[in-house]
Amino acid sequence: MYTARDEWEQHYGEGKGWRLLGEREQQLLAEHAPVPEGGGRALDVGCGTGELAAHLAGVGYTVDAVDLTDSAIARAREEHAAVDGVRWLQLDIERDDPAPLHEEGYDLITLRLVYPFVRDRGRIVHGLGERLRDGGALVVITPIVENTPAERHGIAVDEDEITLLGAGWKTVERADADGLAFLVLRGPCHLDTRAVEKRPTTGHALTGALAVVTDNAGRVLLGRSRRGMLELPGGKTTGPENFATAAVRELAEETGLVADPADAHVVTMLVDDSHGIPRLTAVVRITAWTGTLANAEPDKFDRWEFFDLHALVCVGDVFAPASLALDAVWPGILPGLPPTTSYPIAADQPPVPGEPAEAARLRASMTQMVSDGGWASSERVREALRTVPRHRFAPEVNLAAAYDGGDRAVITRYDETGTAISSVSAAWLQADMIEHLCLKPGAIVFEAGSGGYNAELIAHVTGPDGRVVTVDIDPWVVRRTRRFLTEAGSGRVTAVEADAALGAPAPLVPRGGFDAGMITYNCWDIAPAWREQLAEGGRLVLPLEMGGYTRAVTFERRGQVLHARHFTYCGFVRDQGQQARTIPVVSLLDGGLTLRFEHGTAADTTGLEEALGGPRHEVATGVTMGANAYFGSLQLYAATTLPGFCRLAAHQEPDGAVTGIAKDRDAPAITGEGSLAYLIHVQTKDGDSPPGKEWEWVVHAFGEQGPELAERLAATARAWERHIRADDNAQHADPVLTVHPAGTPDDALPAGDVLDKEHCRLVFRWPGRDVVLPGPVERPEAVVVAEGV
Repeated sequence: MYTARDEWEQHYGEGKGWRLLGEREQQLLAEHAPVPEGGGRALDVGCGTGELAAHLAGVGYTVDAVDLTDSAIARAREEHAAVDGVRWLQLDIERDDPAPLHEEGYDLITLRLVYPFVRDRGRIVHGLGERLRDGGALVVITPIVENTPAERHGIAVDEDEITLLGAGWKTVERADADGLAFLVLRGPCHLDTRAVEKRPTTGHALTGALAVVTDNAGRVLLGRSRRGMLELPGGKTTGPENFATAAVRELAEETGLVADPADAHVVTMLVDDSHGIPRLTAVVRITAWTGTLANAEPDKFDRWEFFDLHALVCVGDVFAPASLALDAVWPGILPGLPPTTSYPIAADQPPVPGEPAEAARLRASMTQMVSDGGWASSERVREALRTVPRHRFAPEVNLAAAYDGGDRAVITRYDETGTAISSVSAAWLQADMIEHLCLKPGAIVFEAGSGGYNAELIAHVTGPDGRVVTVDIDPWVVRRTRRFLTEAGSGRVTAVEADAALGAPAPLVPRGGFDAGMITYNCWDIAPAWREQLAEGGRLVLPLEMGGYTRAVTFERRGQVLHARHFTYCGFVRDQGQQARTIPVVSLLDGGLTLRFEHGTAADTTGLEEALGGPRHEVATGVTMGANAYFGSLQLYAATTLPGFCRLAAHQEPDGAVTGIAKDRDAPAITGEGSLAYLIHVQTKDGDSPPGKEWEWVVHAFGEQGPELAERLAATARAWERHIRADDNAQHADPVLTVHPAGTPDDALPAGDVLDKEHCRLVFRWPGRDVVLPGPVERPEAVVVAEGV
């Protein structure tokens, strides 16, 4: 049985082949995998000299035929030169970047006489299943042990292996093809991972060690045991040996892989019980190993293979201590684990390398997209994006999701209500915020809100002499961050469990303050410590809620005042700890509407419900916009210049009644005595394409003071049109914003609209507002582009 690529190269190079495609196989393919109406696309894995691929093309499929050897592909091209509809690809399906495969998937995937030679069978079959289109089939044609001479059992599979192959599929059909097993698998379904126990033990206590081993692609080694569950290498300690030595010994005895105890690091000690018997398990991270993977104990295991981390949520049963050990190394990777007690060990573990071939390609593509969007203008930031392995800080998602270059964050933690409370932010936004820190080599940076990836980007930008202190209030987040930094970090990031609103612990604050600071969660207020721990002239970037609309604002410290230098539209998870705020909300019309007073103080809403039952006053502003027009600056302008500002949200479908606001949308609003006015856009022109569409801003108002409030809102929209708006969405005018400590007297503030927070006073000076009119207010997000508004 061949195990190395060069053996296969020699096989095909010498003109050898395999069993010819039989008539019975062709009949079964026609019966179970007919070409879809209009044509279909097929993938032939391990195509060899191409006989099956040519047959599939002949019956109407467009075929991608892949083989790991150049010699096989060369022969296939030569022997089937007259066949149209086949794309011959030299590709190792287990190790190479799958970029050449068709992005839209396949109606049929075949593995003929290949499956016994696949090393990581579970991973490969799972991955191929992910590439099937709806209704597609995976066909495996393979010799079976029963019909194969004993000396050739290595090229065949037994019944136990066929059972494992069919696990996780909705339907499995089997037929005989002249002694070969012809298997048709449809409907890949994920088996939810669950932690399970073995049979009760007879001992009084158990101590053992589990080895966590990854390959050069970062995949973790697991064995499919005869008990029907996945397990890590490991077992009980023997005699006086320590846990690291026990893990290394068990690894060799069970898998044939060899490691030096010096490369075995005890990460944590798990304490739980097995059927009432106390159990102490050491989680041992193996950082280097040699040897060839084998199943050294076939009486205990069906096979050993390496699994993608993101796929561990759907692998079925996992031995409970193994699932807890996986969570100890990659917190959050498995959901719903049983409770346990863990004692982390401060082991001096080196980073562990390893990533799939496609990770580098996807990272480069993400970097290019971010750069093309103008978010990464400096080479140092681009190099950080190209270098830091984002997927290793978000192992619960696949590579495509981890390296999505668009507006996609990876949510890593939810609270009990299902609200996201921790994430890896969108790459473009991280790059933009880091760029505006204007970091120099050797800078020391404070980060509030941990996760690891953003801190590593900063560390890469600041270079070997730089340092990052990242602080988070959530112990789980900090544990996860520390583990990922250990696994894939530079060693220049320190993760601290504390309330980030209090800044960094004093011993970690550099003399003269941090060179820069970044806050990675929505902030209603600006903590004094962030300014006080910032060096003179240093920059602070934070997502600031102003009237509830969030912008990543870049500030520069000048004495006790922060001066805004740049604004970026954004949204983050909400703040926790001392800065967390509950926004006053008033429900109207039995919950059909709500008023959100984002500034923190609810206005008197007496009489509003009665007013909403009365006539509606409307004022057209004359301010129009086309498709894809940005109006976030209008929202922010209104929120920071209008007294009584709030946001009116609708929670029911409009029925021609009251507001005209679409369900789950909201509108800028102001209130008066028993009165309300709000600003919405109404479509005035329709067309077959976006350029033919147009909307106009209109004010709706209710109550006795409604007409007056409506005129105030309309005047605000018109002032925005004159002084703030630009034809280029990127060129809307930003305010001159300064942030002053709370308690600063009015006469010490510059002229402008003042928005008071608990710890600071914000002063906005918008273009065209030379006179201070009625005061300020505040509230949170909502992107604001007008196509299909």
